[in-house]
Amino acid sequence: MARYLAQIVVMGMQVVGRAFARALRQEFAASQAAAEARGRAGKQSAAASSITGMTLQEAQQILNISTLTPEEIQKNYEHLFKVNDKAVGGSLYLQSKVVRAKERLDEELTIQQQNGPNEQKQQGET
Repeated sequence: MARYLAQIVVMGMQVVGRAFARALRQEFAASQAAAEARGRAGKQSAAASSITGMTLQEAQQILNISTLTPEEIQKNYEHLFKVNDKAVGGSLYLQSKVVRAKERLDEELTIQQQNGPNEQKQQGET
């Protein structure tokens, strides 16, 4: 009886060990993919993200922007800013997120204009 119990414990430990090793490999692969993506995004864009505290993707999600065009950014910004105005029952927190998102997207537009069309094509391919 004790022998079977020991075998069950050993088999259980092996299963847990394999699952843990698999999880570590997946986490390592995800970490490498994230590091590679940050490297491709460009140093200026990463610096802008750290300054504003918001990634480009997060800013695009907040303002519901798929392409970086000044007109679309301004239109969505004005709409979301008015909707979240405290005077009409909105949230100051959400309104500040909208402002930060616009600042981040404006910074990205500036970076793209400085780098020229070649850099934009490279970032669009990744």
